Order: sequence, then structure tokens, then C-alpha cells
Amino acid sequence: MNAPSDLSMKSDDVLRYELVVFRAEHSDLDAAIRALQEVGTSDQLTIQRLKKKKLALKDRIANIEDRLTPDIIA
Repeated sequence: MNAPSDLSMKSDDVLRYELVVFRAEHSDLDAAIRALQEVGTSDQLTIQRLKKKKLALKDRIANIEDRLTPDIIA
């Protein structure tokens, strides 16, 4: 997530690669959150931070998908 956020300056290949990486990271965060919640004695602040990071990744994934999906005029 340290890459520049300006999607217009990146090639489609770079965006596709980032999409794969961000989806994997999103999935990993989801698994970590579930694991912490199952333990029951976990720190709620940590869970909230992970959820916030997961949501930010979801937004970046959506932005990249929008950039890669051609506009269809109906």
C-alpha cells in the first residue's frame, strides 16, 4: 500500500497486479479479524484498526476495478 495512489499514471498491468495483492491482503485481514474474534479475549482496539485497514483496502480494490472496467454506454 505504499505505492502512489494516482491510478491514472499506472498501466493496466500494474493495476491488475496491485488488485491481486490487495485482494490477498484483504483476505488475510479478514482471516485475522475472525481469528481474533473467536479468541474472545482480544483487544477491541486492534480489531477496529484491522477493520479500518480492511475497509480502506476494499475502497482501493473498488477504485482499481472501476479503472480497469471499461465504461459501457447503455
